[in-house]
Amino acid sequence: MNYNEFKELVEKRYSVRKFEDRKVEKEKILEVLDAARFAPSAHNYQPWHFLILTEKDILEKVQSTFKPQWFKAAPAVIVALADHEKSWVRDDGKDHSDVDLGIIVDHLTLAATANGLGTCWVCAFDAKKCKELLELPENVEPVALIPIGYPKYPTAKNKIREDLETMVSWEEYKK
Repeated sequence: MNYNEFKELVEKRYSVRKFEDRKVEKEKILEVLDAARFAPSAHNYQPWHFLILTEKDILEKVQSTFKPQWFKAAPAVIVALADHEKSWVRDDGKDHSDVDLGIIVDHLTLAATANGLGTCWVCAFDAKKCKELLELPENVEPVALIPIGYPKYPTAKNKIREDLETMVSWEEYKK
């Protein structure tokens, strides 16, 4: 893959909030996760685990932790979990599991796009309630919910991004 092909994939990815009413094949989800697992992590500790939800009862429980109606129409949800017993902690106490999960979820969303699927990164959910509903151990934290399915619309509308000049400085910080 060259730069232009990669850029095309990145530009194609968007936050999907309308899904076709069809089930996602287990094989496709596994392909997405197989590609995502090559994401880097601090000290290569890989403090992640993914819980795939496709059964109606458990989906409805987890979907109750995030209010928008569109979320309830997702045919599957991937719960991105951080394992704090496996994560690298910097000398000042900063646990890097959130950074590591951010990287792997980004890989996951790109792999899903390459596989014809749509995703949306959901962080504004009730993480405490989600943890309780899923009966997660103390050291495991739900970091993100990723609805996944076939997008109803193949492209995003109004995908506005800042110009490089507004977000890049050379040699010293300038805003």
